[in-house]
Amino acid sequence: MIPESLFGALEILFTWPTAGWLVVGVLTGIIIGTIPGLGPNLGLAVVLPLTMGLDGPDAIILLISIYSGAMYGGSIAAILINTPGTAAAAATTMDGYPMTRQGRAMDALSISATASALGGTFAIITLILLTPFLTTIVLMFGSPEYFLIALFGIALITIIAQGSMVKGLTAGAFGLLLSTIGFPVAAGQPRYTFDTFILYDGLDFVAVLIGIFAIGEMIKLAGETGSLANKDLSLSGNVLSGVRKVLASPITTIKSGYIGMFIGAIPGSGASISNFISYAEAVRSGAGETEYGSGNHRGVIASEASNNGTVAGSLIPTFSFGIPGSGATAILLGGLVMHGLRPGPELFTDNVDITYSIFLALLAGNAIILLFGLLIITQAVYITTIDTDYIIPIVIAIASLGAFGLRGSWLDVFTVLIFGILGFFMMRHNYSIIAFVLGIVLGPIAEENLVRSLQLSDGSLMIFVNEPIPLLLTLFTVSVIASPVFTLVRSAIGGGAD
Repeated sequence: MIPESLFGALEILFTWPTAGWLVVGVLTGIIIGTIPGLGPNLGLAVVLPLTMGLDGPDAIILLISIYSGAMYGGSIAAILINTPGTAAAAATTMDGYPMTRQGRAMDALSISATASALGGTFAIITLILLTPFLTTIVLMFGSPEYFLIALFGIALITIIAQGSMVKGLTAGAFGLLLSTIGFPVAAGQPRYTFDTFILYDGLDFVAVLIGIFAIGEMIKLAGETGSLANKDLSLSGNVLSGVRKVLASPITTIKSGYIGMFIGAIPGSGASISNFISYAEAVRSGAGETEYGSGNHRGVIASEASNNGTVAGSLIPTFSFGIPGSGATAILLGGLVMHGLRPGPELFTDNVDITYSIFLALLAGNAIILLFGLLIITQAVYITTIDTDYIIPIVIAIASLGAFGLRGSWLDVFTVLIFGILGFFMMRHNYSIIAFVLGIVLGPIAEENLVRSLQLSDGSLMIFVNEPIPLLLTLFTVSVIASPVFTLVRSAIGGGAD
């Protein structure tokens, strides 16, 4: 089965125009990632509605290529102007920018491209090898298991709500509330539609994502003036010496790629966490080497190898259970649904060729990242000097046109604008956007499978604990919910003791 699926995937990937969309996606992603303040979420949110005219495989390969390219592109500004183009490149600044100040900018850029490509390659090969096991596991899941998986994802809000837990729970609850708009699964009365016929199908998920990520970020950028980078750039060093440094550090590269993959597979985490964990591990294991934070090339390797490893890992919960691991994979999930590809068993059985083609697209995308990074990175860096006065109106126009094209409805345009304002408000006041996205994504999944489960069991809740897998998922969910409660109680007891 595996060889046949891989051959089918290769046929999909290297048939025109799919291969062309792969190249366009990676290069577009690198450009978007290079510009501080943009990033994969914005790029995917803007491009998603534009993929409606494409075949399903072409659209998803374009989106996943943009995601992968943007994860690498963020390192360019991080290295050259000490400003990470994406949150995933934050740790790269710690040694990348000092290398630039030391006249080793070209070294740092070539290290970044090579480490990102190799780290992503190791992770995606592992994912391809694990796919048969994922297929077996996913096929064991029915409605009770999917309800508990969705409930587990919702419970993760208590963990991913950075800062105020109250704000995180509020954002998640608001997302859940919005997911109930329209006709429920098992009732004949619409909910919260205000007698507006177009709301009977609920809010368009894609329009909400475009607003939250694209328009919200543009409102934030509108408060800044001038270009994104106004610094003189010095590109010195040697490309091949950077490549040799990565090849001479295989343990750091492989280990960081797998750390990224593991962290990426945990819903609600992502590259902004994995790159710091990888960097910290490099510091821990590199005691006695050149001081980290002062231009140690292994610091750049660790951060960048983990980034594209995270991309591969984030596909595991997204494809297997429909739980997005990050904002970018939430948008990718919207693309899957929009093109009739349902996450879960169908992706690994009926559409296994498409699934493998997506994995192979990531593999080929890493080769493009390496080629582009080593050959023409000296020109790509000037993207960082684009003035926000040009970026903002272009992005808003594309997002609005794309929203109107979803259903030919002005309501979707208003939805984009309203949720853009909401997204800006949430960023401004530190409400968790990923908690909100988890709520609005997982709400319908939880409700639909809860209804089906109770129908199967004649209303008995024992269906969620009378088999090993549901029981295990229930225990996981309870432990996730109880963990912050125990932490608060322990803190209160400790405070009282003092």
